[in-house]
Amino acid sequence: MTTPLIDRVRATLAATLNLPESEITIATSADNNEAWDSLAQVNLMLAIEQTFDVTLDVEDFMSLTSVQGITQYLQSQGVA
Repeated sequence: MTTPLIDRVRATLAATLNLPESEITIATSADNNEAWDSLAQVNLMLAIEQTFDVTLDVEDFMSLTSVQGITQYLQSQGVA
């Protein structure tokens, strides 16, 4: 089941990685997607900050490496 937040994370990730949104699932992570490399990680963190109006610490970057992890982080920050 997807939620509006998960859908927004998927859309952000798809746009950042230049992939069809249909290829991005809750299970998508840097470990199972070749397009999600270190440069894409930095670009994704910037896109998350802009899209969701949050400020990420550099320390957070390495833990936000999956759709599920990003969604959980945003929920913990009060993003709905």
